[in-house]
Amino acid sequence: MDAPSGAWPRRPRDRLGAPSSGVRAPATPWARFSAWLECVCVVTFDLELGQALELVYPSDFRLTDKEKSSICYLSFPDSHSGCLGDTQFSFRIRQCGGRRSPRPTDDRHYDREAPLSLQRESAHYFGYVYFRQVKDSSVKRGYFQKSLVLVSRLPFTRLFQALLSLIAPEYFDKLAPCLEAVCSEIDQWPAPVPGQTLNLPVMGVVLQVHVPSRMDKPESSPLKQCGQENLLPAPLVLASVHELDLCRCLQPVLSHVQTLWELMLLGEPLVVLAPSPAVSSEMVLALTSCLQPLKFCCDYRPYFTVHDSEFKEFATRTQAPPNVVLGVTNPFFIKTLQHWPHILRVGEPRMSGGLPKQVKLKKPSRLKTLDTKPGLYTAYTAHLCRDKALLRRLLRGLQKKRPAGVLTALLRRHLLELTQSFIIPLEHYMASLMPLRKSITPWKTPPQVRPFHQEDFLCSLEQAGPQLTCILKGDWLGLYRRFFKSPHFDGWYRQRRKEMAHQLEALHLEAICEANIETWMKGKSEVEVVDLVLKLREKLVRAQGHQLPVAAETLQQARLYIETAIGSLPTDLQAVLCPP
Repeated sequence: MDAPSGAWPRRPRDRLGAPSSGVRAPATPWARFSAWLECVCVVTFDLELGQALELVYPSDFRLTDKEKSSICYLSFPDSHSGCLGDTQFSFRIRQCGGRRSPRPTDDRHYDREAPLSLQRESAHYFGYVYFRQVKDSSVKRGYFQKSLVLVSRLPFTRLFQALLSLIAPEYFDKLAPCLEAVCSEIDQWPAPVPGQTLNLPVMGVVLQVHVPSRMDKPESSPLKQCGQENLLPAPLVLASVHELDLCRCLQPVLSHVQTLWELMLLGEPLVVLAPSPAVSSEMVLALTSCLQPLKFCCDYRPYFTVHDSEFKEFATRTQAPPNVVLGVTNPFFIKTLQHWPHILRVGEPRMSGGLPKQVKLKKPSRLKTLDTKPGLYTAYTAHLCRDKALLRRLLRGLQKKRPAGVLTALLRRHLLELTQSFIIPLEHYMASLMPLRKSITPWKTPPQVRPFHQEDFLCSLEQAGPQLTCILKGDWLGLYRRFFKSPHFDGWYRQRRKEMAHQLEALHLEAICEANIETWMKGKSEVEVVDLVLKLREKLVRAQGHQLPVAAETLQQARLYIETAIGSLPTDLQAVLCPP
């Protein structure tokens, strides 16, 4: 970031000159550390270089030049924000090309058990930033400007913000030795296992967190006090590793939550113009979390600058805007992205008569100047009616200063029930496409999941639509028709179809293991027996890799069947199938 004068920062360059292979060296002692973080970066402002990457730890983790440049720019507020003191925010960058090491087994186990929305990112990095800018007469520019950045594939915003609050102030005072000690402590942490409550010691404090699991009930807080009686000092309990204070983040747009939920559901391009990276990143993360438990399948950038390598890709007018939620702070984006269909401008939180000031819904044609007032600029008309009772309860709660947790729980429950009411009819229809179990026979190829016919689904809504579980009135059919064209329908359908195909394979394997293989082998040719052995082995490999939901007894039976089938073959074929 430049000095508060407002000049643009110069292009960042790396001081370290490290090679850019994009992977950690093979012989790494940081296995436990990498279960949580990829690396820790320190970004400083250098008078000669501009933003510069001062340190990457562990030192053997290598970033591409493009990744380094993105981290440097996104770790500092731009010159329009004027952030003095300490600021926390986050960003998300696309992982650049280059060979990547295979995913560790622990990563695959985590992704199998974690909610879809909390799986590790495979193609992006999250950056969690603690930025400090304070006057310092000993520095030539008159300001101390430095950021500590945690780079991770995990969307654990709440955990990493809490971690930065502990380590960043200490690091800015004591520098490198402190950071090395903290990284060594993190390298002793247990791996994040979904469903478990973990104690994570760092700098004399124990952070206690529950890692969410797919088996957790929505809205539950299954944090159990685990072994607190043996912990001195008592642990700092985090209510969630990822959830933000939703009501606070969405405070200026509460009256438009319904419209924004629909825009998120439909994967519409949206620009959020905020006064600071903190407001920008929290607003984007809050909006993208509104669809839980549905996975947000579009791209999103909690904080984005004109220096990003993808700026031209997002700003081009030669094609439709991409399905991205973009958080920015530079008013220049109003002009550059004027062709985007939805722009949300928010200011600093303001109160009027004890109530949070709400942005107004405005036509995009009024979005012409860089000093445009706060508002949701869109021509979109919501398909569903607003829940006015919910809005009154939230605004009354804010006016009476009810606990933030209570209001956030109220808002989150509303959004959860809304999303579930929308998805349940889709789930019911999808389940009807699954072949009956009696149609699965052991010695024939299992039947396929039947195709999804949109018109058939829409016809089913009259008897089993969202009106059964949701009080909101409106054009549900119109919303579903637009949803079918969105990336979220594609993402949901692909995931459900894959799960059902795996379930069919598992049922087929169970049917084989329940049949009498010796009876089947009578009169079969050697080619047919060998074919069965190969197919069973393939299913066994997939099942052992936890891709198929089958019991251990079924796997054992399949192994016995393979041995029985091989034993019935001539010696020469046995030698081929079971080489010494």
